[in-house]
Amino acid sequence: MQQIKIAIIGLDTSHSVELPRLMCSPEVKPEMKIEGMTVTACQRFETPFQNKEGLDKRQEQLESWGIKVTESFEEAVRDCDAIQIEINDPAYHLPYFEKAVTLGKPIFLDKPLAGTLEDGRKILELAKKYNARVFSGSSLPLTPTIPVALAKLDGEILLGHTFGALGTAPAGDSLIWYGVHSFEMLQRLMGCGAEKVFAIDNGVSVVSSINYSGNRRGLVESIRGMWTYGGRAQSMKNAEFFHVDSSQLYYHLMTHIRGFFQGGKAPIPMEQTFEGLAMMDAARKSIESGKEMEVEKL
Repeated sequence: MQQIKIAIIGLDTSHSVELPRLMCSPEVKPEMKIEGMTVTACQRFETPFQNKEGLDKRQEQLESWGIKVTESFEEAVRDCDAIQIEINDPAYHLPYFEKAVTLGKPIFLDKPLAGTLEDGRKILELAKKYNARVFSGSSLPLTPTIPVALAKLDGEILLGHTFGALGTAPAGDSLIWYGVHSFEMLQRLMGCGAEKVFAIDNGVSVVSSINYSGNRRGLVESIRGMWTYGGRAQSMKNAEFFHVDSSQLYYHLMTHIRGFFQGGKAPIPMEQTFEGLAMMDAARKSIESGKEMEVEKL
């Protein structure tokens, strides 16, 4: 079977090394190996999220697996079949998506969709304009423990609660940059339809209460310094809890990316990803205003 050749855009995130590791490293465990794909090239550039020294270390690792590292976008994508935009700084997502979307290749745009709601809207407009095959999202909603919990529920999900880490972004909004994990887990539980958000920052965490249509409710806790993830889904009759095995996240993400690059359906619709960004944007505005804020629509 011919391997799908991947171009990685960006080297300021650990994902730029850890995801290629599963495809290209000879030392990866057989049960974690992502067959059918390989990384041929990676584009590097500095952002506030990684300096030259850090980029050099990552380049050395990639090159040891036979992956070419270049500063040229055109060179990185020249011989690829698909593109993974792995840029930690979401401020760079729109300008690099603008370059990639014109090439007619499938794209995975790593989380978050963008650094601002305006940029996120432009990304979806470009995807529609070029009829692009693209999906974007965190690995967290793709964890297999969530559908297991959902399958055990009897009746409609009325309450969803997720929790996860809140890192500190070197630039931009930390809630959008890292809160995306917990907000997108909530979307996996509740689906789309978020209407209003009320959020507070109590110093330890950002707590966001989300109103959905049909008198349903969601709660997201984005916690500083605690690097665990999980939650619960609750119907009128019962509740199911789930925990995320972080050691398996990259593997599960890459299996979904592989299926998409092979022609399968996107596991996360772009409209759902945009709503997640809109929820975080509303949470930030709520913190600043002290008021409940509406979730903006496309």
